[in-house]
Amino acid sequence: MNATYAVILETGYHLFAEHGFEKTSMAMIAKEVGISKPALYYHFSSKKDIIDVIFDEICQSIGFANFFSVQDYTKDNFEEKLISDGLSIINRQYEDDYYSRIMNQFQALGYRNPNYSHKLIESLEGFTTGFVELLRHGASIGAVDDKDTLIKAQMLTMIIDSIDNFISYKLEYRYDDIWTKAVKTIVKEMS
Repeated sequence: MNATYAVILETGYHLFAEHGFEKTSMAMIAKEVGISKPALYYHFSSKKDIIDVIFDEICQSIGFANFFSVQDYTKDNFEEKLISDGLSIINRQYEDDYYSRIMNQFQALGYRNPNYSHKLIESLEGFTTGFVELLRHGASIGAVDDKDTLIKAQMLTMIIDSIDNFISYKLEYRYDDIWTKAVKTIVKEMS
């Protein structure tokens, strides 16, 4: 990826988050990047192409494996690591002021365009699958019981997704404590 391409994506990300997909034009992006519109069209044939690339990159960056590395979990660190890895997702959202705003727009696009909703659903299903694998690993090393693994994985996925949504609405909840309590409850119940 060349530098101009990366700057276009970063600029598009910020402008789309600030102004929305509808109100952000190719001319605005080109001006902010400091290139001509024809130069912008050299890299991307349309605004939709920029939106799609940004969406794909976000979906890749929020994948389960980016936050949870199953092989790093041991019997001694299982609960603590599950808490800290989940907290890293929560903290990442606080570090990026634009993330919540742009994800809300992608969710809205998902209501009109199934391609977006399918990818968002795939991401959530990836978390459920990842948590199942993680909990099965935990059972195999004696850190947790293997009872109701799928239900527990779905609960963890729902909690992570709900926290993500609540943060996007700027609700001031004690998310760290909520995640910690959920993990401790699940691990205790399963051990």
